[in-house]
Amino acid sequence: MRRWPGDGRSCRTIAALLLGALLFVVTACSGGGTADDAGADGSTPPAAEAPPVAISIAPGDGATGVATSGELRVTAEDGTLTEVTVTGPDGAEVPGELAGDGTSWQPGEHLANDTAYTVTATGENADGVAATETAAFTTVAAGATFTSEWNIQDGATVGVGMVLSLTFDTPIEETAAVRDAVRISTEPDVDVRGHWFGDQRLDFRPEEYWVPGTEVTVRFRTRGVEGAPGVYGTLHEDVRFTVGRSQISTVDAEEKTMRVVRDGETVRTIPVTTGAAATPTWNGKMVISEKLRETRMDGATVGFEGEYDIPDVPHAMRLSTSGTFIHGNYWAGSSVFGERNVSHGCVGLQDARGADDPSTPGAWFYENSMIGDLVEVINSDDDVIAPDNGLSGWNMAWSEWGAGQ
Repeated sequence: MRRWPGDGRSCRTIAALLLGALLFVVTACSGGGTADDAGADGSTPPAAEAPPVAISIAPGDGATGVATSGELRVTAEDGTLTEVTVTGPDGAEVPGELAGDGTSWQPGEHLANDTAYTVTATGENADGVAATETAAFTTVAAGATFTSEWNIQDGATVGVGMVLSLTFDTPIEETAAVRDAVRISTEPDVDVRGHWFGDQRLDFRPEEYWVPGTEVTVRFRTRGVEGAPGVYGTLHEDVRFTVGRSQISTVDAEEKTMRVVRDGETVRTIPVTTGAAATPTWNGKMVISEKLRETRMDGATVGFEGEYDIPDVPHAMRLSTSGTFIHGNYWAGSSVFGERNVSHGCVGLQDARGADDPSTPGAWFYENSMIGDLVEVINSDDDVIAPDNGLSGWNMAWSEWGAGQ
């Protein structure tokens, strides 16, 4: 048999060379990639889509008897909330707060009782794809309600001693909840705290007298607050007032004078008469809470049956709930003022009958005083007035004001 030059190994060598060349061609065409990161045509596959945002509203749609606080909450998973709107039947929106990470929302105040609310919540996932959920529910009906009255008119200008005082028509058990539902903000900022006198009166004041010019906003938000089991508040109102100039009048019962200081300057010193030895005037800081150009004073209403009944007391300004006034006095001789204490506990200033003589000390002080001005009595032979007798909370130490409530 005839052979090619050499032996059979030559054929095997040629076959190996051909196979190597083929592998080189395949590798070069692949571009160095792998089957995992390229499509059949060599393109990169799209990234996986983010999961849709899941919005949850509690309580659920159709819920009834929902508590006025603590139950309403909106949350988002796999995304964030962009807008939450809660409206009542009148279309008014319930204010609320979105968490810093955008994953939850809750209301900023109590809801009203026996009221239907609608919730609309919108959110988006990591890709910005939006979603919206809605729900409707009705809050629990109130078994009973409590009402509130307060002593400052909206838009009023008051003196630096003004104390905000609220009274309630029923005893309050949840005093902290009701206190916190009265929200006070000021410009400039000052710490204002509340103090309960018993269970039906709540007063607010700062540590020191107000700074003149302070703007105060009071947001009453007791609506939906449970003050006692099954008894809910109804008040949802805003009141604003301004602190005017400073006027502090000091009555010295021993000297029988009153020094009137306005914005740090003494503007007048007035002879007065205060309580007689048997009926002395309270010592302490008192606040003008009412002004009456002319009024009747009947001793029978304050425990002095038959001792006096004057139908036309001029220029009367209330200092206490128990009947202490600073007022004009036309029935005492002019020699009494600055010389003798003859009243039943009031502070008297010389005046004229009819309250129409502007030249008298009583008329002058009346015209130059405002609700919230301070009158402090010193050197009287009596105790310091109780802090809940009128607006006399300035006689309580700040460390005690609001303690434990």
